[in-house]
Amino acid sequence: MAKKEHLNIVFIGHVDSGKSTTVGRILYETGAISEQVLAKLKDEAAKVGKATFEFAFVMDSLKEERERGVTIDISHREFETPKYYCTIIDAPGHRDFVKNMITGASQADAAFLVVSVKDGIQPQTKEHAFLAKVLGISQFAVAMNKMDAVGYKKEEYDKIKAEVEKLLTGIGYKIATVPFIPYSGYGGDNIVKKTVNMPWYTGATIIETIDSFKVPAKPLDKPLRLPLQDVFTITGHGTVPVGRVETGKMKPGDAIIVMPAGVKGEVKKIEMHHQELAEAVPGDNVGFNLKGVEKKDIKRGDVIGPATNPPTVAAEFTAQIVVLNHPTAISVGYTPVCHIHTAQFAAKVIELVEKKDPKTGQTAAKNPDFIKTGDVAIIKLQPLKPIVIEKFSDFPPLGRFAIRDMGQTVAAGVVLDVKPKTA
Repeated sequence: MAKKEHLNIVFIGHVDSGKSTTVGRILYETGAISEQVLAKLKDEAAKVGKATFEFAFVMDSLKEERERGVTIDISHREFETPKYYCTIIDAPGHRDFVKNMITGASQADAAFLVVSVKDGIQPQTKEHAFLAKVLGISQFAVAMNKMDAVGYKKEEYDKIKAEVEKLLTGIGYKIATVPFIPYSGYGGDNIVKKTVNMPWYTGATIIETIDSFKVPAKPLDKPLRLPLQDVFTITGHGTVPVGRVETGKMKPGDAIIVMPAGVKGEVKKIEMHHQELAEAVPGDNVGFNLKGVEKKDIKRGDVIGPATNPPTVAAEFTAQIVVLNHPTAISVGYTPVCHIHTAQFAAKVIELVEKKDPKTGQTAAKNPDFIKTGDVAIIKLQPLKPIVIEKFSDFPPLGRFAIRDMGQTVAAGVVLDVKPKTA
């Protein structure tokens, strides 16, 4: 049996739209969680007076385990469709969501925007849809939940669908290519099986929609970019850096350079899950030996590339950001912490280039004095230490970032241009 291709999916949307229930239901319906586990969760849910929350508890029980630092069996979050092997990137509140989505190892290949037909568009519906767009998630579907709560009526669905279409068109989605699926997370209608409750809907179920998505091509033709997650010293092996190949490939014998340090070396041996590899490709999390590189020379956040095509160290960079949550406003001189690939660094805002109209993407103001929550803007930043940053259009995983301040994600964005540091 051929191994199924892997797809990363994120469920986004307002906090009460029923995301957790939907995800729990998908995991249950596809056999990723058992009857026994569900029965146990049903009891727990009833005990705390939340009788209909058993599916939501699937993800929430994980959240508590995460907070307690217990290791979780990963199978909870992975499931299979007839075509794909899928990982769900759980996106609870938007603060975690943004950080996971930008700095997490898994990038979303596709997103479902969950909208409750009962409640319509909510503030986070808008924000999450926008974020998906800014972060370059091109495959997108709208999951219209809680059809059971409106008696499975077509007119209720049509009304909210029209509102969401208007919202998405305003953000710049081509609405003709966006599937809308009426379903019930709680009732299980149109998740795996077509429902008898909505004879007026003849489209795909949620699982069929997932199978209509495409797995993005692995960027093998691009130069190697491998951000380091860690560097170990292992007896008998010397210095062993660990990281995930984002673009290109790496083979023993390759001449590489580590930036921003500028240290050159040669790849001796590559291992993944204790197996030696003849080559590492995008998505592979590997440990490897470098000849001519010592532990003191390299650290987490550094990026490995070919000696002939070194990763770009930024003197300054231009980015399009969406301000998610800032208590006051951002103006020139603001110096937050940025998270990009495996690195974090302080950067100073040196120019507010323009503010955009989120609905049309047109310029709303040139060089505004400040930008605030909800604004989309193009800004220039100057890193306060040497750091590898690439254009999103060239190397997407090294060109999307989060701006954090006061313990929360303030803004998220993509890098449009980089002015390289000259040696």
